[in-house]
Formats: sequence, C-alpha cells, structure tokens
Amino acid sequence: MQSTESPLAEFFQPGFNPADLAPLASLLRARESVGALITLFRGGEDEVMVRLLMLRVIGSRADAPRWSPQELETHFSYINPVKRDTVLKRLRENGLLVWDSDEGLYSLSESARIALAAIATLTQFADGDAELGYLTAQVAAGQAVGNVSPESLQHLHARLNELHADFEEALESQSEFQIRKARAKLQSVWNWVEKGTEVVRSVLEDESGERHVQQVAQAIALAQGRMLRMTSVFQRRLAELGAQRVHLGQSGLTSTNVADWLRDRSQEELAGLGRDLLTFHPEPGFAVSDILLDVTEFELLEREREQIVEGELPASEFSPSVTALEAERLVHAEELFELLQGINLETSLASAVLADTYPETAYRLSLLSLLGDQEAALEQSVVADLVKLPLALVTEDVVDEIDHPDVATLTRGSLRPLDGVKS
Repeated sequence: MQSTESPLAEFFQPGFNPADLAPLASLLRARESVGALITLFRGGEDEVMVRLLMLRVIGSRADAPRWSPQELETHFSYINPVKRDTVLKRLRENGLLVWDSDEGLYSLSESARIALAAIATLTQFADGDAELGYLTAQVAAGQAVGNVSPESLQHLHARLNELHADFEEALESQSEFQIRKARAKLQSVWNWVEKGTEVVRSVLEDESGERHVQQVAQAIALAQGRMLRMTSVFQRRLAELGAQRVHLGQSGLTSTNVADWLRDRSQEELAGLGRDLLTFHPEPGFAVSDILLDVTEFELLEREREQIVEGELPASEFSPSVTALEAERLVHAEELFELLQGINLETSLASAVLADTYPETAYRLSLLSLLGDQEAALEQSVVADLVKLPLALVTEDVVDEIDHPDVATLTRGSLRPLDGVKS
C-alpha cells in the first residue's frame, strides 16, 4: 500500500492527505476497476483496440465463460501469434484474465467484467447523441437499482445547461442556418430529454432519497422545462426570418435556397463557378500627391458635366404571393381566433382544437401553446391577436382516446378565462 500511495502523494503539497479529497477518495475505493481500465487503455490506439477486441470476445461466451489455452489460440488464429501472446500476457499480469491451475482454464476477473460492461454501454451510444443518451442511461440505471449517483445527475444537469446555452447562442446569432441546425439538434436529443424527465420524476417521488440528489433532480427538471420552451421559440424565430427572405423574381427561389445550395458545394465546385467571372486590372502600390491633386482639380473644376440627367425608374413588379400552405394556415388561425373569441366559460380542450383533419388539429394545438406569450404578442398578425386573448390553457397528465377519423388520442385539458384561473 505504501508503494502505491507514495507516488500519488508527490502530486500534492507536503502534509496533505490525498484521501481527504472526496472526488479522489471515490477513485481510490474503485482502484481495482480503475486499474482494469488503465490496463486496457494504456499505450497506442492500435494496441488498445486489439486488447478490447480480445477481451470482448473472451467475455462474450456466456454458455462457456472459461477458455483453455488451446481454445484461445484457435479462436484468435487471425491475430499475429506474437501480438496475441503479448496481449494475453498483459491481461494475465494485470489481473483481468485469471488462470485456474486446477482445471487449466482462463476466466475473466470481476474488474474485467465491470470494465466490459462500461465499454458496452459506451459503445452503445457511439453514434448520434452519445453524450446525452449515455448520461441519461447512467442515471436511469442507478434509479432502477435504487442507487442514483449525484455525480451522474450533475453531469446530466451540466449537459442540459450546455445545450440550452448553445440554443440561445444560435438564436442570438440571427442566422437562419444556425437556428435550423440548433432546432435539428433539439429534435434529435428530445427523445433522451423525455426519458430523463421520467427518471427525474421517479427520483423526486422517492421520499427516501438524499436531499442533495433531490436538489439536483429539481434543477434538471427546470433545465428540461427551459428546453421545452425552445421548440416554440425556434419555430417563431424561423417564421420571422422566413418573412424576410428575398424572392428571386418569378423563379420561385429565395436567397435561402441559393445559400443552401452553395453550402452543399465543395471548394473546387465553388472555384469553378467563379472562374472567368472576375476581371482584374493592375493597381499601383503607391500614388504621387501631385498627380492626385491634378486629377482632383480636373474632376472638380474643369470636367464638363451634363446639366440635366434623365433617368427612369425600373418597372414595377408584383410581390410574390404567399404559398398555398401559408394561406391555409392563415385561414385556420383566423377560424380559431373567431372560435376562441366567444369563450367566456371553461371549455374542454377537445372542443377547441379538434378539426376535420389531423394537421389542422395539430396546428390549432400549437397555436394554443402560445397563449400569453409576450414575444408573440408583439407581432402584427392574427396569431398576435390570438395570444392576447384573456384565456389560459390548462392541461393534465392524462391522455384521452378520441372518436375521430384522424386523431386517436388527445391530452386532457381545458381553456379557462383568466378571471377564473386561480394563481
């Protein structure tokens, strides 16, 4: 023990006990598992990959978990014999591969199994949204066995705050491309946010949980609520930017379409598009003051200019009309506004949003979510008039089945006049 702790003490000030640090103390308690990971990941990338390959293959045989030397040699015949023996020797010397002298068989140690389980979880989230999916899985696993790690919750909370900061930065950039990219990111991680919500709800309902864990879980719930609001913010901001697009004559194209197309081209293709379109002329690297004075005197005093210059304004063109989809949405918004204007008593959500088709019903529900939104109320449109109505949307955690040809289920809720809503 002295030999292992002495080098570690050299990293700290004299007289300081490293075990007094809580983050380090937990690592020291898991020294055996950490040592297994050190054994696997020390060295070059190629060496690490071969070690992980052999260890995963050895651990994958559940029906016969023990291996004889002959079986190992036969199974890994596709690996260079010298490299294979080197890897097996390293696994044996560091306690990941245990030799049973009585039976003459190899088996994995407990620390090796733990390392393999951690690597299996890590590789499961190697594609897509690895960070949030992996962190949510860790918290869910701890909650399932009744031992939620405060550190895992803190990592999840930190990642949610980072994502929210990235989304706000995209909105502040006023760039349509960055906002679209951020919205796609939000949609891709939304599945994990919903799963995290379920886990956090279970943690908060557990009255026997630690107070610190409960506090972090509450902070995560607030962070998830902020991300939920981002969905409508992205949609509204993109709609505002869409209204500012420049239409290229009667071609049906906009400046956004052209920019999207250019972004998909390679540097060689962009250089080819600009070839022979630019002309250059020699420019002197200096100018003599006397020559500049002569040219200025000629331009200001001696050059003859036309006294009357006639010019014509370009011919007027009709502004592009709105698309059929935009016109349809405008009609739906006006119909919903007329319907909500007459509400002076509490009304069920189904009677307010159910329409003939599913798209119209979904569009109505999205408009109701904007009720009371201060930013949307600043616009000059029927949507702004709608969100200013003195109504509040109240929903419950219950989903009702609907007898409708297009809509199968709908969240239970109601629309209440603001005078009847209790604070």
